[in-house]
Amino acid sequence: MHTFSAGDVLQFAIRIEENGESFYRKAAAASDDKAVGDLFSQLADEEIKHKKIFEDLFSQTKSVEPAESYPGEYLAYLKDYIDGRIVFSADLKSELSEVQGMAGALDFAIQREFDSILYYHELRVFIPPKDSGFLDAIIAEERKHFSTLSEAKKKLNFRT
Repeated sequence: MHTFSAGDVLQFAIRIEENGESFYRKAAAASDDKAVGDLFSQLADEEIKHKKIFEDLFSQTKSVEPAESYPGEYLAYLKDYIDGRIVFSADLKSELSEVQGMAGALDFAIQREFDSILYYHELRVFIPPKDSGFLDAIIAEERKHFSTLSEAKKKLNFRT
């Protein structure tokens, strides 16, 4: 029996994209390097686009309502799980306070994008094989961010 449906995975992805967009906006505002700040702003805009893609994919999935002790329990669980455990924490202020400089911000973002790729790969065991195309689309989008950030880090290292 599979624990998560494609719809569940897409709800996770939507939440991750919301948190990612918030992180990139805050990182752009805190950037003292115009090129890196512009990159973070661009990535924030892409997170919005990704969220829309995932929302569109979600609208095409058949949702199964899980048994709940109270209305909204399952969605509250998913939100708390993503906010507290996966990829971009909802407590961005404390996370950003630990990031030192633009190289540190890029490293932080690279690691979060990598974590999201690994997360989606791990979820493959929880969804039916017929729904794996949804995950492939999500992973491809996250790989683009990882590559873009990695290239920016290389360029920043050459400038410093």
